[in-house]
Amino acid sequence: MKTIAALQAVVTATPFDGEPTNGELDAIEQEMPLILAELDLLDAEIWMLDRPATALDERRIRRARNRVLDERRDLTNRASMTLKGGAA
Repeated sequence: MKTIAALQAVVTATPFDGEPTNGELDAIEQEMPLILAELDLLDAEIWMLDRPATALDERRIRRARNRVLDERRDLTNRASMTLKGGAA
């Protein structure tokens, strides 16, 4: 009968330190305006969960949605400009 043993180097490979890389931090920084806009929209939606919506509440939701869409558009445009070499 043959025994099966794991290779020590494979089992104890470099441990994950749990810290984001510089590239991941740069990506988060690029997406931060969108993240903040989505948080504002979520905050507005949570605010309206247990009460009837007024005209002011509907306007707040609409503005928050429009801000999210604007930030998504801007992020997409920045990403496509980077891929194309920055020529406009």
